[in-house]
Amino acid sequence: MKPFIPQLVYFEPEALHYPLGKELKEKFENMNIEIRETTSHNQVRGIPGENEWQKYRNAKSTLVVGVRRTLKFDTSKPSAEYAIPLATGCMGHCHYCYLQTTLGSKPYIRVYVNLDDIFAQAQKYISERAPEITRFEAACTSDIVGIDHLTHSLKKTIEFIGETEYGRLRFVTKYEHVDHLLDAKHNGKTRFRFSVNSRYVIKNFEPGTSSFEARLQAARKVANAGYPLGFIVAPIYMHDGWEEGYFELFQHLAHQLKGIDLSTVTFELIQHRFTKPAKAVIQKRYPKTKLDLDENKRKYKWGRYGIGKYVYPDDDAMRLEITMRHYIAQFFPGAEVQYFT
Repeated sequence: MKPFIPQLVYFEPEALHYPLGKELKEKFENMNIEIRETTSHNQVRGIPGENEWQKYRNAKSTLVVGVRRTLKFDTSKPSAEYAIPLATGCMGHCHYCYLQTTLGSKPYIRVYVNLDDIFAQAQKYISERAPEITRFEAACTSDIVGIDHLTHSLKKTIEFIGETEYGRLRFVTKYEHVDHLLDAKHNGKTRFRFSVNSRYVIKNFEPGTSSFEARLQAARKVANAGYPLGFIVAPIYMHDGWEEGYFELFQHLAHQLKGIDLSTVTFELIQHRFTKPAKAVIQKRYPKTKLDLDENKRKYKWGRYGIGKYVYPDDDAMRLEITMRHYIAQFFPGAEVQYFT
């Protein structure tokens, strides 16, 4: 698929005080993309559309260039100690995505230009924890690879982490646009992960993302560039024929990665889950979705901050985990399964 190009761009005035802000403004002017001004990347108004659906679709192709003022990093997922804030929002239309509710009424894509401030805060966290390793996740609130051909913020972050002794970087993507990252001086300190799934899930629930084949071609490039490689299988979803679908996934993955050093490959396994607010938003934005959001088929699990989610019942979750671990052991015997959740 073609790399993402925004149809509309907003700038915070303060963003133009930074080199990356000036560079992006010049780039978008040369591309004849409409540019507007906004007082804050959190308060973007005037996105075109005659109704909420049109405004949502247009927001997904709107880029906002701003300054990240809150530099306290969030604690991250099971995969890292901190989330490093390079961007927020995504151009993909994955029906199940938790950003549907996390971003709420702000589904537009935001990038932050004060990279030196962000790196200084990251270095502070690294120094506080030294000599322990500090891992940063760069894709908690966005698919950073999908927009980095425009900003190169991720590439700069890879090289910043590559120069640290105790810092490590991780991110995951559904996009193939990795060529500009292949010559980054990563020094083996960035794990490049790809989100993969059964053909059924990708076909029905992941519009606006790169194909499975394109992701695997990108994974080969990344591995050949010396990056540690990983895969996230998420969300693991019990569709009709799911056992065969996921068997095919791992079989095809192993075939396509023949000849690649997979001695340090990792897998992360995440079962499908949803919240009540997410269900309402998903059904509103994607009314024809095939995603099964029947609460009666799920187990209610209390989450952090008192917000509960619907996951598979224990017996189903155990079947999913055992099946995925079996397939991984069969096709990737040296791989590390980092967690199932």
